[in-house]
Parts: sequence; C-alpha cells; structure tokens
Amino acid sequence: MRAVGTILHADLDAFFASVEQRDDPRLRGRPVLVGGWVVMAASYEAKAYGIRTPMSSALARRLCPEAVVVEPRISAYTEASRAVFDVFEDTTPLVEGLSIDEAFLDVRGLERLSGSPAQIAIRLRRDVRERVGLPITVGVARTKFLAKVASGVAKPDGLLVVPTERELAFLHPLPVERLWGVGPVTAAKLHGRGIATVGQVAQLDRTTLEFLLGRASGRHLHALAHNRDPRPVEVGRRRRSIGSQRALGRSPRSPDAIEAVLIGLVDRVSRRLRGAGRIARTVVLRLRFGDFSRATRSQTLPQATAETAVLLVAARRLLTSALPLIERRGLTLVGVAFANLEDDAAVQLALPFAHASCHFLDAALDEVCERYGANAVTRAVLLGSDQSPAVPLLPD
Repeated sequence: MRAVGTILHADLDAFFASVEQRDDPRLRGRPVLVGGWVVMAASYEAKAYGIRTPMSSALARRLCPEAVVVEPRISAYTEASRAVFDVFEDTTPLVEGLSIDEAFLDVRGLERLSGSPAQIAIRLRRDVRERVGLPITVGVARTKFLAKVASGVAKPDGLLVVPTERELAFLHPLPVERLWGVGPVTAAKLHGRGIATVGQVAQLDRTTLEFLLGRASGRHLHALAHNRDPRPVEVGRRRRSIGSQRALGRSPRSPDAIEAVLIGLVDRVSRRLRGAGRIARTVVLRLRFGDFSRATRSQTLPQATAETAVLLVAARRLLTSALPLIERRGLTLVGVAFANLEDDAAVQLALPFAHASCHFLDAALDEVCERYGANAVTRAVLLGSDQSPAVPLLPD
C-alpha cells in the first residue's frame, strides 16, 4: 500500500457563485457572476469563457453575454462558511482555517476510527455536499504546500491524493506559478531565464535563486520546489488582520464621497475588531484604480487599539496622502484592514486615562448595533449615502 500524508487542503469551489446556484435552482448550470460593476466571483460555467476575478462586469458580459449577474449576499456566504467549518470540525479536531472558504485539516491518528486519509477525504466531500449543498475540492499530501497544490490541480469538485513516494514526480512538471509566492512579476523573471516548471526551479541551487529573486524569495522557492514545508496545521490560529472593502464603480466620486465610504468601512471593521476581542497596531488602506492597478498605504500606531476614533484618524491620513493618485487614475475600490493584531486583555491602558472614554462610547454603540442592527446608529456624514454591501477581506 502506498504511503500517504495526513494533511488535507479543502477548498470550496467558486464559493459565492456556488451558494447562489444552491439557493436559486434557476442558476444551476448557468454562467453566474457575483458582484456589481466588478466580478467578485464567477461560476465555473462563467470561467469557461475566460472570466476571472477581479474583472469588470462590462468586460465579463462581453465575454459571456448570457451570464447572470447577482448582487452579493454576504450573510448567506457567512452562514454557509460556518456550516462547512462545522463539517471540518466533525471530521478532525485539527483544523486551520485559511479563509471563509478553505482550510487545512490534519487527520493523523484517525486511521482506526475513520479510515485512511483518502477515505476521510472522500467522506468529507460527501458530507459537505449532503449537509451544506456545496461542491468542495480536497487535496491530500504530506505537507501543507503540496496539499494546497493538489487541490488546485484537482479543481473543480475533485479529489487528488499525492502518495509520498510520488511527491516530486507530481510536483516537478507543474508550471512555476503553482509555487506559493510566484506572482506575475516573479514568474516573468523566471520565464525570462527559461524557467517554466517547478522541476527547473528545483534544478537550480539556492544561491542562484537568491541572486535572481532575492534572499528570502530564493530560499522560499528553493524549499518549496523540493517540497520542504515543515509547517504543522495550527489549530485555533488567530488571524493577523481583519478588514473589509467596497467596490465603487467607475463613476467619478468627490473626495468627500470617498471619505464617507472610508468612514463606513472603519466603523464596520472596528466593530468586528472589538467583537473578536482584538486590538490593532497597524491601519492599512487598499485602493484599486480605474486602470486596475493597486496601491497600499499603511500606518503603525504608537499603541495597539480598537477605538474607532483613533483608527479613523489614521485611515483618513492615509487617504489624504493617496488623493493625488486617486485624482489621476480614478478610484474603483477602497479597502480598510487592521493588522498586527493582539488580544485586548493583554494590553495596558495608556496615559492619560481620560482618553479611555472613547472606549465606553464604542462599547455603547456596539451594544445598540448588536441589539437593533448594524444600521441602527449611523454617522451624519453617511446619511443618504450609498451603503451597498462591503465584502470581508480574507485573512492574511
């Protein structure tokens, strides 16, 4: 019998679009686009036409005129994610969530109780389909890296088990883009040297890779090309950032209108931050422009906090610094994230203690919103503004 690793990477297929197809039988088998002017998610029927995320809805409709566009339903996706993670945790106590729609599971020690890793993966896919009604792809391997690669190769709605003695035979023929950390820029550098496959990366010594890509990237890719990934599945791993973003469309917006969107995002994300019992030291502003280029601005605070007022001051400062870029390129998406998170119970209050009064105001507003809904209390600047859905950013 072939030896098989015990790490599973489970990844829901076209998650948002699959939830829409599950909940509306009229959408099944049809190309579905989730989003407004920009495609947040596309069903595999739509992806067959070359539609990818993020892509403008106008371009997507030109590629696939029969595509059905639906507005995002964040609450439905959150509920579906929780149901899927219930299945994960019923499968094994060793679950490391990566995002709303994927996780690593370690099934070591479950052979007598639940069968081989492959049998567990088969049962997991069946349980997600029967209990939640969604397709899921699973990769099984000895390392987290290879399990994730296997699930990517097996998509959609598939299962791929990589035996330990076949690891490099499976990995080395794959394109370099399958290596974590190889984006368009790194891929272009490698292709420029005639390096197209993982196996060709593995043939290079580490010094050569460090010269080509830099010390950190060179070491990282050299290890992955040999499937060296010692990281365990981390149960209860706390996310390193929390954030949300809003697509704005292509219509020009005034600086005041953009600031109103920013305020709404900071209010929403800081409330989630406090609800999770976390505080943040770094404020991150993420922007996407009319030409689909992106920019990120960040500020690290003197002390970690969850106070909306403090976080908003930093976010406004970052937005002000980016206004020249926005004026030249036009803004199509704005996102806010809070990073370098800590547990709020582990931090002392800073002097002067009078500043803590903001904390009590935040707590009172959180209680009102929890009892009467997120829009029960609204800033005056947001009255009458477009409060279309904001999408949670994936954890880092």
